[in-house]
Amino acid sequence: MPQASDTVFSKIIRKEIPAKIVYESQTVIAFHDINPQAPVHILIIPKKPLVNISAADRGDLELLGELLLVAGEVAEQEGLSKGGYRLVVNNGRDGGQEVPHLHVHLLGGRKMTWPPG
Repeated sequence: MPQASDTVFSKIIRKEIPAKIVYESQTVIAFHDINPQAPVHILIIPKKPLVNISAADRGDLELLGELLLVAGEVAEQEGLSKGGYRLVVNNGRDGGQEVPHLHVHLLGGRKMTWPPG
């Protein structure tokens, strides 16, 4: 499995490939997914190269909190707060994670179903 430092997301962080960025700070970047699963599908990722949530530790508490707060801010910015939205974090191959770089999916713009997968 590639390390988080050499993924497509790392290349987006380094601006080596284009992305439709909707939010960026020193530690987090959010951009539209190129294969959307909902009318609004945005990925929120840390700039720190964490492979997945299992790779995070207590030293990442602030960063993990920032990911969720940014997801809420981006949802508001995209007009999703009133109707609602879904946040998804896949972990590992069996969890549906395709890119080995921690990321939060922000999905909205339609009614979500349950169970999700």
